[in-house]
Amino acid sequence: MARRKSLANKANKMRHLVAKLNPKSPITEQYRTIRTNLQFASVDEELRSMLVTSSGPGEGKSMTTANLAVVYAQQGKKVLLIDADMRKPTVHYTFRLDNLRGLSNILVGETTLEEAANTTDVDNLDVISSGPVPPNPAELLASRKMELFLIEARKTYDLIIFDTPPVLAVTDAQILANIVDGALMVVRSKQTENDAVERAKEALEPARAKLLGAVLNDREKKASHNYYYYGTN
Repeated sequence: MARRKSLANKANKMRHLVAKLNPKSPITEQYRTIRTNLQFASVDEELRSMLVTSSGPGEGKSMTTANLAVVYAQQGKKVLLIDADMRKPTVHYTFRLDNLRGLSNILVGETTLEEAANTTDVDNLDVISSGPVPPNPAELLASRKMELFLIEARKTYDLIIFDTPPVLAVTDAQILANIVDGALMVVRSKQTENDAVERAKEALEPARAKLLGAVLNDREKKASHNYYYYGTN
């Protein structure tokens, strides 16, 4: 009984990548629209690295990040998706990976980018999971090792996308926003409070990264997870 429950819980954590499984669906088209708008938002400077975050948990941040990585890869860009949520990682569930080796191992010098990067069944898309949960995620992300890792990743990949924890929960996204080119926020319709969105936006604004805009998730529940992009300017 316990075994069946464990398998059921694992299955519930596995997520479906609509952009990979159904590339012609209206939902996938929304992701491509977001990709296009992000390209327009960074027209003055090429977007080589970005993070995706939210104000709080449960807003669809991780699935938005994963599907965006897929549609960028489908465009022909060499993409690296990194699970930088070293507190509650989920990317390894989405891509059916183990989480024995990942970003945390790289940042403490136990492994290399090449060893930690997982190829996927999506052409042009590699994934690095979070690795074992460390006691000091914020300190690792703020380290010089993190900056050097990003510099190294840029030599191989056209675009590096970080899935980060919610802005109002911990400082991790704010730390990473100082070394990437842009930040995107995911907001869930009828769930995220306006005040929370405003506070998250204010928390990111002092960072070096450009706040590229926001994705409004689940605008119409009956329409099965629609996504809309809007700029911050």
